[in-house]
Amino acid sequence: MAQTVLHTAASRGGADHGWLKSSHTFSFAGYYNPERVNFGALRVLNDDTVDGGMGFGEHPHDNMEIISIPLEGALQHKDSMGNVATIEPGEIQVMSAGTGIYHTEYNKDKSKPVKFLQIWIFPNQRNVEPRYDQQKIATTEQPNQLVQVLSPDANDAGVWVHQDAWFNMGKLTTGTEVDYTFKKTGNGAYVFILEGKVSIDGQELSRRDGFGIWDTGKFSITAIEDAEVLIMDVPMVF
Repeated sequence: MAQTVLHTAASRGGADHGWLKSSHTFSFAGYYNPERVNFGALRVLNDDTVDGGMGFGEHPHDNMEIISIPLEGALQHKDSMGNVATIEPGEIQVMSAGTGIYHTEYNKDKSKPVKFLQIWIFPNQRNVEPRYDQQKIATTEQPNQLVQVLSPDANDAGVWVHQDAWFNMGKLTTGTEVDYTFKKTGNGAYVFILEGKVSIDGQELSRRDGFGIWDTGKFSITAIEDAEVLIMDVPMVF
């Protein structure tokens, strides 16, 4: 029988630094909840809003797969590997921090906020060579479908990570039902509702709610109203 966990949007931890407002699904920085440290290999799911012209100064990471998904505005990236890039809605960025990297992230626009998801996944290999990639997301071109945007395979659709993880995104119109089948036995899925309202196996979910499901082979998502969802399929034991 499937096991589930519900994290409503209002139950998330948070931080307000003035220039940065962040909601934390899992324990992060000054927010600690022993019951919400991770979901399997999914360690961080932050919902960040950064004021115009502001951002994160140079800071280090190591031995983590770090994914950024812009939702609004443009995010400027610069790192110690020599990468300088701008990522915008409709794109996904990944860094394998591995042996260690430094990077900065800033709002490119001086007057409008940038909103993005910052996601961390525990890797299945430590001390790999750091790397960077970003790619387009094709959800707009494929409505009412789940579009793969991340996998463990560099030759598969989307960016890739050092972990048996798969991300899918979908824009669903009211009444649409889609089925999701787990990519690997023993994995669980954490579904984050970016916009709208859906039902997953009878559980109603609204904007920015999170829903974890595991010990099952598949599940279905029904759009109660127009919705956008992110499914993170990750190992529960790693």
